[in-house]
Amino acid sequence: REWQMYRTFQTALTLQNPHVVAFLGDVFDEGQWSSDKQFDTYMERFWELFYIPRGTKMLVVAGNHDIGFHYRMHKSFVDRFDKTFNTSAVHMKTFKGNTFVLINSMAMHMDNCNLCVHAEAQLKDVERRLQLLPSVLQHFPLYRTSDSECSEPDAAPSPDRNEVFREKWDCLSEKATEMAMLFSHWQVLSALQPRAVFTGHTHHGCLTYHRGDIPEWTLPSISWRNKKSPSFTLVRLAGYSYLTAHVFGTQFISLLSAYGGQMK
Repeated sequence: REWQMYRTFQTALTLQNPHVVAFLGDVFDEGQWSSDKQFDTYMERFWELFYIPRGTKMLVVAGNHDIGFHYRMHKSFVDRFDKTFNTSAVHMKTFKGNTFVLINSMAMHMDNCNLCVHAEAQLKDVERRLQLLPSVLQHFPLYRTSDSECSEPDAAPSPDRNEVFREKWDCLSEKATEMAMLFSHWQVLSALQPRAVFTGHTHHGCLTYHRGDIPEWTLPSISWRNKKSPSFTLVRLAGYSYLTAHVFGTQFISLLSAYGGQMK
């Protein structure tokens, strides 16, 4: 189903001509198990599918399929990903007056692992240098108990929507979420005071509000393998305001019908 992703992505680039393109993790299926040679092959395919013209900025955060969940992260995999996509555990970028903070979700376990300690130091440095309310990009959703309150058109189906999220697996822990936004320690919300948060991981859409007025958009997969109605989101940022538009690709059942197939 790679050709659908290619066509959807390249058409969107041509029509919208964005200043920035962001990938919210899980760029690969098996990055955490890949040799360097396999990783190079995956990267060649990635650039074929998601070619980005010169002049368009690209932001990428690590997902668990890229470097592994926290318990199996290996430094060499993390370093390889960070070097390839010019990122780190906590990374700040500013374009045209808009600030983005990219966070490695698997480094937010707060258990004094080497990567977590490094992420804490980077988060403190970002908090010190921030001058504008940032948009936060990370793979895991911020802490929430489930998708039960999600009502987006591409939200999880009803049976799955009430499944309780496991902290540090399905979302950030409650402690890490709160600490990265005060800054008595290093919670995301307290440290950064973001104006908006964009996450992935669940393969389903959701709009959640934290502390009453901080929106978090959890974006579903753009892959037909993970979602029958894949999509992407357009965001316009200006000063302290923002606009979002959720764009759906062709539904898989429509593609089958167009080619004379049938859903099974």
